[in-house]
Amino acid sequence: MAGWTLVSAIAPGAAHVRAGWRRTGFSLLGVYLILLLTAGVLAFTADAALLGQLTSSSSLNGIIAGAAVLGLAWFAMILHSFVVLRPGTLTVSGQVLTGVVAGFTSVAVMVPFGLVAQWVVIGDQTLEKVFDAAPDPLATVKPEDPWNGRNRVNILLLGGDADDHRPGVRTDSINVASVDVRTGSTVLLSLPRNLENVRFPPGSPMHARFPDGFRLPVGPGGGREDLLFAVWEYADSHPEIFGGRQKQGAHTLKETIGYTLGLKIDWYALVNMWGFARLIDAIGGITVTVDRDVVFGKYNEGLVRAGTRKLKGADAMWFARSRTYSDDFTRMRRQRCVLGALLDQADPATVLSRFNQVARAANELLRTDIPRPMLEHLVPLALRVKNAKVTSVQFMPPLINTGYPDWMKIRLLTVKAIRDSTRPKPEPSAKASPRPTVMAKERGTPSAVRTPTPDGVTGLTDGCQGA
Repeated sequence: MAGWTLVSAIAPGAAHVRAGWRRTGFSLLGVYLILLLTAGVLAFTADAALLGQLTSSSSLNGIIAGAAVLGLAWFAMILHSFVVLRPGTLTVSGQVLTGVVAGFTSVAVMVPFGLVAQWVVIGDQTLEKVFDAAPDPLATVKPEDPWNGRNRVNILLLGGDADDHRPGVRTDSINVASVDVRTGSTVLLSLPRNLENVRFPPGSPMHARFPDGFRLPVGPGGGREDLLFAVWEYADSHPEIFGGRQKQGAHTLKETIGYTLGLKIDWYALVNMWGFARLIDAIGGITVTVDRDVVFGKYNEGLVRAGTRKLKGADAMWFARSRTYSDDFTRMRRQRCVLGALLDQADPATVLSRFNQVARAANELLRTDIPRPMLEHLVPLALRVKNAKVTSVQFMPPLINTGYPDWMKIRLLTVKAIRDSTRPKPEPSAKASPRPTVMAKERGTPSAVRTPTPDGVTGLTDGCQGA
């Protein structure tokens, strides 16, 4: 009897058939098989649109309700299986034993449904906190035209260094992803953090303050705080420029980058570099192979030694961000290495086992003004981008002089890169022709110095490997 009760946990209705309740038993087994088939079909045929719909609060609430109903139904089914097996015919000790087994099994079958409901609740709360922007006109358009007739969306992607011990936001990494909403074809436009004499749109409050470009007195240590990376922080720190309005940094930077490139920036997404540190701690650290010692710290007191080692969040971020005895290109390679190791090692089992910690870290990782309703359309678009052509333009020396930028050249190169990205790839010609200078590089080609390989493909050593 105890065995049949256990069997019912994975084959609902089996105990009923055994007890002579054949119609009920076969009905339960039929419903169970239908649920399994439905789940299998959804798993193998789920498309991008369905994945996008799962980000909506109503869909997540439906999953929570479904998990609760199924959990309670399974609980009741186990108890009923125990009853129809007529435990009263057993000895007292047999009744106690089978009763304990039935009670334990009925509670145990509810645990997976409870975990699913908990994960979905936490996920919903995380999405609500991260995507808490005011409603956007694009978020309320008709489903058949979520982009309101536009062919492209432009998203400002930022990497910042805000931390509990450092007030304000400084954007160390500045990129714009211009995405064709039909094909997913994407152009990544990268601007250097140390761009000088930044121009602001005519008629804007920052243009009124800096009509000839963003220039401030040199700091006491000789450093400059009037470079592109400081625009957000400066706008946040000077609400008087905006008539007393607070927290104008994000809007000002979007407006400034858009004016620099000649584009309209739709939204921004800011990744907090120290949020990555908390995320790394949440999954238990990452293992990397470092090819040379990396020194860090104000007084060079920190060190990540060469070799294969598991790094905690803080060490991983210092390794990725250290400027000591290094240049920006090397630093960028190390950052890419850490990100690659994180993506490789954050497997589903690890994420699920530490879901609460991961969700809390995600709250501190991302800041954006993308309205949550737009996720339903952005998720399918992101999947199209993954399989589409991605090119990049990096406005760095020698292409652009960061001290005296050619603003018109930046805009013309932006227009050209976007125009070229929409053209079909030409068929290879049998006749070899001189290779032109390419401003837009294929996905994965870094801006650092590249080393030709024997077959002509450019290669690059990242300085570390995910172990």
